[in-house]
Amino acid sequence: MSSVLDPDAGTVFVGGAGQGYATPETLLLKYANRHGLIAGATGTGKTVTLQTLAESLSLAGVPVFLSDIKGDLSGLACAGRSDFKLHDAFTKRADQIGCTLDYQSFPVTFWDVWGELGHPVRTTPAEMGPLLLSRLLDLTAAQEGVMNIAFRVADQDGLPLLDLKDLQAMLVWVGQNAADLSLRYGNVSPASVGAIQRALLVLENEGGDRLFGEPALELSDLIRQDASGKGVINILAAERLMNAPKLYATFLLWLLSELFEQLPEVGDPDRPRIAFFFDEAHLLFDDAPKALIDKVERVARLIRSKGVSVWFVSQNPADIPESVLGQLGNRVQHALRSFTAKDQKALRLAAENYRPNPEFDIAEAIQQVGTGEAVTSFLGAKGTPGIAQRTLIRPPFSQLGPIDQATRADILKKSPQGLKYDRPLDRESAHEILAKRTAEAARQAEAEIAKRSDDDLFDMSPGDGHRNARRYEAPKPDKQATRRSSRSDRVLETFGKSLARQLGTRTGQALVRGVLGSLLKGR
Repeated sequence: MSSVLDPDAGTVFVGGAGQGYATPETLLLKYANRHGLIAGATGTGKTVTLQTLAESLSLAGVPVFLSDIKGDLSGLACAGRSDFKLHDAFTKRADQIGCTLDYQSFPVTFWDVWGELGHPVRTTPAEMGPLLLSRLLDLTAAQEGVMNIAFRVADQDGLPLLDLKDLQAMLVWVGQNAADLSLRYGNVSPASVGAIQRALLVLENEGGDRLFGEPALELSDLIRQDASGKGVINILAAERLMNAPKLYATFLLWLLSELFEQLPEVGDPDRPRIAFFFDEAHLLFDDAPKALIDKVERVARLIRSKGVSVWFVSQNPADIPESVLGQLGNRVQHALRSFTAKDQKALRLAAENYRPNPEFDIAEAIQQVGTGEAVTSFLGAKGTPGIAQRTLIRPPFSQLGPIDQATRADILKKSPQGLKYDRPLDRESAHEILAKRTAEAARQAEAEIAKRSDDDLFDMSPGDGHRNARRYEAPKPDKQATRRSSRSDRVLETFGKSLARQLGTRTGQALVRGVLGSLLKGR
């Protein structure tokens, strides 16, 4: 076992602290589920710190989920090499902090919303729920209310919302039945339905429809160990996903919420069940409504009892709301810049979040630490905050930087998750059910039209035809009536086709019969 892990003490080695960096700075696995923060300006070493922590947790048997913003973290799948240009610097640092430089690879599973750089990762609108979808679509309060109504009706009528077209069809049905639904749930305006549909169209054009569908991601496929006992590191390819920041933040928040809702209570385990790293965490809170921030705070506060360790990674601690920041007991603070008055205020606030160390000024240290160095504080034996330390972070054991495409393709080919997730599944759901119901309603309407036509044709006395045979003259065609009939037929045909595509349920059938009946009366 690597010198990074001390099974007897239940710790993982983070780096060297104190005079000459000779004092080990460790993370207690028992308190890793008290969550953590990795912060620092661009280029100060946050990504490498994330990589080394993921390695250490994997060595301890803890599965990890992280997002790869720049592609650099894919190197976890390959061992570091002695011919690497930084090998000598890494060796020197390892000797300085008393750590063996043990190059090795780690078990990695790649995921990608678009299915290009990893296995497709999907969820369903039903699993994501109206709150997160409203956040994703940037809906107003009134529009969010309509979204909630659509979900409620879908649940009550047994209409599964499994992909984007299901949600779109359900909203069409809600719009068509707005009058009835408004009496039960409150105002449903066509303008709100239209605004939601436009937002869904934008999401679809951005490729967000790839996120919704089946087979949906199962949490058990993230919480795994390999044959050697290492925790599997799940890497979400987020380079393209970052171009849609709300989609990125909403997906990760959904995943965190699913962990919270599905995992059972375990109290205080000796190590986390899974560690979750939320890179570019500020995207989660930018312009977020209070209800969403309250949800994040609640999840962060309670999910530790499910054995989940959550780490927020951001450029500045000020990016994280105070209510959430207060839940983060383990902290790694890389260098912050203080060029403006706002920067200096943020620096002071960051320093105040640490337990003072009489040997140095924390605010000055945060400005002075070099690349790969940080001010750290980890929870102690009784869960109390540790004294702040200037820590030299250990070098990574895996490859620093991205892997090539051939290596990634080979890993994906050998991954057992490909058989389960690479091929999409489209089973019967709301869109298909509504289409079938409305097609049946249209057939019933056609049958009723045909029956009425037959009744009109044969509704005469037996002798009437003979008595009136000589006097009967075929009436001249009424051009205006013919035009009305043709126009009515076209209306009926267009109406039936539209409903057959997008409507259904018993209420929809009643609507079809009612409207068709009113049209027939005028024939």
